[in-house]
Amino acid sequence: MAECPLGMNGTSCPINGQEEEEKLNYHTYLKLDKLLNSQVMQSGIKSQAVHDEHLFIITHQAYELWFKQVLHEIDSVREMFMLPMLDESKTLLILNRLQRVTLILKLLVDQIDILETMTPLDFLEFRLQLSTSSGFQSLQFRLLENKLGVLESSRVKYNQQHYAKVFDREDQLNQIKESVEQDSLFQLVERWLERTPGLNFKSFNFWELYKRSVERWLQDIILTPAEDTDDPKVKEEMMAEYKKQKDSFDSVLDEDKYKSSIARGDRRLSHTAFKGAILISLYHDQPRFNQPSKLLSLLMDIDSLLTKWRYNHVMMVQRMIGSKVGTGGSSGYQYLRSTVSDRYKVFLDLFNTSTFLIPRAYIPPLTRSLKRQLSILCHDHIPGESSEEENGDDGNAEGNTANANGDDGNAEGNTANGNGVIGTKVKFEL
Repeated sequence: MAECPLGMNGTSCPINGQEEEEKLNYHTYLKLDKLLNSQVMQSGIKSQAVHDEHLFIITHQAYELWFKQVLHEIDSVREMFMLPMLDESKTLLILNRLQRVTLILKLLVDQIDILETMTPLDFLEFRLQLSTSSGFQSLQFRLLENKLGVLESSRVKYNQQHYAKVFDREDQLNQIKESVEQDSLFQLVERWLERTPGLNFKSFNFWELYKRSVERWLQDIILTPAEDTDDPKVKEEMMAEYKKQKDSFDSVLDEDKYKSSIARGDRRLSHTAFKGAILISLYHDQPRFNQPSKLLSLLMDIDSLLTKWRYNHVMMVQRMIGSKVGTGGSSGYQYLRSTVSDRYKVFLDLFNTSTFLIPRAYIPPLTRSLKRQLSILCHDHIPGESSEEENGDDGNAEGNTANANGDDGNAEGNTANGNGVIGTKVKFEL
């Protein structure tokens, strides 16, 4: 019975209504007896243990511990995004935790190098002892994919069956079901982007001004030079390039075309959320958009690092077993190789925003009052709250840009209501 540090005469210290049974120290706090005795080498049960199986077990246990920490961070970020309004004071905390996730993922990518110190022959010495156990059976990795927002329709079938079929315990299936039916980080970020300040100001119709700027830019860099050239072949090539660029921009500028691309599965973000992402990207040097811009960048980093991890894992598997069937019955290398693609990127639309950025000289200048608003407004604009923009401010833009045309920009702003699919609940079915 441990002595209470605040007690007298050796009195015991109660914890949660119970007396402490053993002194809390480094060993007991980390449960090292349990942790360090969890490496049971299957090769040593009936014969001499294979040395490298110990490395194999330790590496995968370390992965699972880090997966647990990543889930802990992602869940905390999701909880903050689930609030009706994102507390502005929490933005820095969200950035910190997402940054932590990226650092953990970098570590997981590098950890594969340690496992590769084991040769294919070393692995063969104990591979058969693994029976049907496989990395595909990592519950935490599936939970991570679901909580980030990997679509069920994007998944590659495992032996032509649903990935959850490898889990037979009810508690595991319940966790998967919950991870599918709860709002993913993608869905929460999408709603947050739809509330981007600057999308709804009446005297600054961002999307209309952006559209005009795109037209002016394409005219200046392609159309006008094409019309001025005397070489028919050059003119033909330039006009073909102009059409290609215009069609590309029209696919996002035209809301109907954009929604059609969502229906085809080419895009995921709602049109309003995509506009918010473009707005943040173009004006990221504005104080109000500084942290949101970093947040979007971190989300892309997470996607990139998970893709790198998948690729490094695929290369390791190919080196270790070649084209052999995986221990879990999967097609091994071929199956894993199929997961290294854009279909598994959750925030692919954020990567593609760079396609639609325009040079600074063509970015529509913000009005004086909008600049003031962006310096004080929280990201989640309060419905019904008035602003100087909406109360008659002249909205004159400061400075001249290549797209300035004297228009006062008084067209009605687009509402951030999404495209009718936001908030749709997903049902988990096997």
